[in-house]
Amino acid sequence: MEVGIKILSPEAIVPEYQTEGAAGFDLHSSGTYLINPGDRALIGTGLAFEIPVGYEMEVRPRSGLAIKKGITVLNSPGTVDSDYRGEVGIIIINHGTTGFIVERGDRIAQGVIDEVKRATFKVKTELSDTTRGEGGFGSTNKEKA
Repeated sequence: MEVGIKILSPEAIVPEYQTEGAAGFDLHSSGTYLINPGDRALIGTGLAFEIPVGYEMEVRPRSGLAIKKGITVLNSPGTVDSDYRGEVGIIIINHGTTGFIVERGDRIAQGVIDEVKRATFKVKTELSDTTRGEGGFGSTNKEKA
């Protein structure tokens, strides 16, 4: 599959898969940012993508940043739709205890191209019964009183 990329900034880095078995490719920062503990920032990639219809690009955290620094993608996974043509930005949050500097060129997230399945919706007056029924948050695997 071919995914078109438009370079919007001279600091942008075209992503590459790092290994033969990698599902994701690294997304890099096109600028420098300071993210203090508890703060979030929109990190520019300097890239726009032309994702084929029927696919999306998921933006996911890098596990190394999460475990070592407490840095993660706030809206994980973020979705880049196939009809979006603007710059892809990554919303990063600092859950760590110290400020984190994102330098130009740093790998800040990973992208995964995935197939999209679209549903059709049908309004009904009644839904089918299930064992769970209307049990909400934390309701599974609990004995009934």
